[in-house]
Amino acid sequence: MTEEQRRRLTLAATVLGSSLAFIDASVVVVALPTIERDLDLGLSGEQWVFLAYSLALAALYLPAGAVGDRAGRRETLAAGVVGFAFASALAGAAPNGAVLIVARALQGIAGAFVSTNSLALLRETFGRESGRAVGLWTAFTSAATIGGPPLGGAIVQWISWRWIFFINLPLAAATVWLIRAGRCRARASHRVGRLDVPGAALAAVAFGTLTYGFVRGADHGFGRVWWAFVAAGVALGGFLLLESRLAEPMLPLDLFRRRNFAVANLETLLVYGALGGMFFFFTLYLQFLGFSPLAAGLANTPSGAILVLLASRLGRIADERGPRTMLVVGPLLIGVGTVLFALVDDRGGFWRLGLAGLVVSGVGLAALVAPITATALSSAPESLSGVASGINSTLSRLGNLLAVAVLGLVVALVYRSSGGHGVALARGVADPKVRSASVNAFRVAMLTAAGLAFAGAAVAAVGISNREARS
Repeated sequence: MTEEQRRRLTLAATVLGSSLAFIDASVVVVALPTIERDLDLGLSGEQWVFLAYSLALAALYLPAGAVGDRAGRRETLAAGVVGFAFASALAGAAPNGAVLIVARALQGIAGAFVSTNSLALLRETFGRESGRAVGLWTAFTSAATIGGPPLGGAIVQWISWRWIFFINLPLAAATVWLIRAGRCRARASHRVGRLDVPGAALAAVAFGTLTYGFVRGADHGFGRVWWAFVAAGVALGGFLLLESRLAEPMLPLDLFRRRNFAVANLETLLVYGALGGMFFFFTLYLQFLGFSPLAAGLANTPSGAILVLLASRLGRIADERGPRTMLVVGPLLIGVGTVLFALVDDRGGFWRLGLAGLVVSGVGLAALVAPITATALSSAPESLSGVASGINSTLSRLGNLLAVAVLGLVVALVYRSSGGHGVALARGVADPKVRSASVNAFRVAMLTAAGLAFAGAAVAAVGISNREARS
């Protein structure tokens, strides 16, 4: 086998491995109403099935890259894929909600090592020729991410929700074979960062206790979980203090003195929070309105297709004219699309307003995704580009999980105040009063998500400098 053939096998391995991690972050949302009914999870349980995965990813993106830097990207990627397969088997066989949530957390831990080391291995394998390889990786993983929710919906509807996890096993085996078969001479080595175990632990405690406080407090009262917010504050303070004193920190705080870097990452936190919360609750809401799991999965494909078609073109415009316009217009359109979702109160409303919201928010996402990542990375020194990428990925995931937790609190409070009982946004509810309470709760949640998107646009309008981006 030639060196070029081995490089292609490595590319295929990184695409398939990353697709596993990316798809499982979203496809489970389509299955949540069915899982909730089978395992009696409640709304907070549904949130935790989603959040456990995102929380592990957010906490481990940076240290996972550092582990790969020391142990070898190819070996770390293979170990991550094997771990992901074992966690998927546990999730598919889960007898109750507690086991499923633990399995999802284990999937997230493994997924952090897979997604971080996939791109690092590509750069290591292709060296100066990695641009085209990364482009192909992006195209194929985007296509897989778009196709994931409809495929998951079909599996849930026609087979069983457990098979959205079991299907990962043969795909993981194929990925490991490709990783081993594609072993070739490394073209370049890129340092990702030091292995900062105390920093990673403090960040995980801060994210986890804060998320727990929001989700648990919505169910049982915040007076019972006050300690979680105290623990989050102490852990976050300890993390920042530790990072400020290390010679080679996992999170170089000096980067945030750069205007565009700080503003782009703050906007990432806000807007990706809006997107994550909107996707999570809109997918649940469609099944509450009577759509099947397959239809709910298909409903998200217009936004993904628009992203694939327009992202590179709009990113090129941002490169030529400066990113500020796109970073303002993109979140504005996402906010407008989310407001349109808030106006949907029945299945007919989806076709009148929801579909328009998907198109508008899809254009906004296409305008945002390339410029915001490019701005965050180009604002950092080239020697810290890997760390800057990890920070931006971490904040996007952190915004996602915190928004789902906060919007879950909004849904719970509005649902109860509107006279609802049982599980909010549950499928198959016939009582008009209970259904009205769910509609009200969803509407306020979407308006809150839209507010996050509009706040992101305001941050970009005030803070992004085209002059600094060009220089």
